[in-house]
Amino acid sequence: MTPIPTLSSITLGILAGGRATRLGGLDKAWLQCGGEPQVLRWQRRFAPETAATLISANRESSRYVGAGLEVVADRRSSDLGPLAGLDALAAVCRTPWLLTIPVDLVGVNDCLLPSLIAGSSANGAYAHDDDGPQPLVALWRVASLREAADAAIAADRAAVHALQAELGMACVRFDGVRFGNLNTPEDLAAAGVVPAP
Repeated sequence: MTPIPTLSSITLGILAGGRATRLGGLDKAWLQCGGEPQVLRWQRRFAPETAATLISANRESSRYVGAGLEVVADRRSSDLGPLAGLDALAAVCRTPWLLTIPVDLVGVNDCLLPSLIAGSSANGAYAHDDDGPQPLVALWRVASLREAADAAIAADRAAVHALQAELGMACVRFDGVRFGNLNTPEDLAAAGVVPAP
């Protein structure tokens, strides 16, 4: 039996390693929402629900350190996309469970983590909002993620949804909810998000 995740056994992993090509290479972690950088906004949002925070990022590490954040660079080729970030986070995570979110989410509902915990299989769960599956909004059992990420990378299989299917992770529906993403200038304008000054 896998123990049910508790708040003290979960680390928040913020995925901030993307290249943001549709935004001209802007670092999404430091986009400002309500005057607060996205990465700090999400760290603050989940601080009461998790034991620690890790940031998956591949540039400006000193900026994260200066903000009091623990940053983890990809251990393998960044051509693997988000899988490289998941692999890096799992390698250093010190709790049995890892909650991942992309740094460019617009918003989440208050019950995100409790719902993922309640709906979790032995290896975790991922969210499905009104826009469809959100494989990076997920709760992972770290030991299983480490092994599965190693195997997927060795086999050159980078798709996160395929990894979750292999692990038998549960899909948790969030009906009436849209997390949204900051991918284009139009997305930024609609969400009232601006580049860092």
